Amino acid sequence: MSLAIDFYFDFSSPYGYIASQLIEPLAEKYDRSSRWHAIVLNDNFQSMERMKLAGNMMRTDYIKRDAQRLAAYYGIAYQTPSLVGVNTEQAARLFHTIHDRDPQQGTAFASLVLKAYFVENKNIAILEELQALASQVDISAAEFHEACSNPSSRARVKAEVDMAEARGVFGSPFFMVGGERFWGNDRLPQLERWLATGPY
Repeated sequence: MSLAIDFYFDFSSPYGYIASQLIEPLAEKYDRSSRWHAIVLNDNFQSMERMKLAGNMMRTDYIKRDAQRLAAYYGIAYQTPSLVGVNTEQAARLFHTIHDRDPQQGTAFASLVLKAYFVENKNIAILEELQALASQVDISAAEFHEACSNPSSRARVKAEVDMAEARGVFGSPFFMVGGERFWGNDRLPQLERWLATGPY
């Protein structure tokens, strides 16, 4: 059986959002499955300096324009959020709670959150916004509040970040096939060749 593509992303990363629109068609093209992993790139979850991406860098005019240009290049709907670098811990906690139970439902929820932030300019750090999105994938109010308040959901995200670091992940987006790592959207052509022809 072909190896799955592991896709690591932060909900506040414009590059992670763009990759989320590309990874599923790519996986399907080569008859692969994808496994989505939400990570949180802030000081509360980083155990090693290597995973830290400077928050002020993501606020620069260059990054804002680069993300707009990259989305336009791929024909992906995109709007620079009015609030850049929002806290994504709750979104990640909800994602993993849902995804651990049903990966397709989790992926659908992640896609809704990313679209809400990068297309609809919604503040995904607000619980009410997240609950409205969760309801679209049939998450009840009781399930939502349990996921947000249960300490185990935070521990689950922390474990995911620790595992990502152990595997050598250091940014968003990040892709892995087996032990081979690809960082960033600009590595997608290399990833596709790897899927098409194998190691090189």
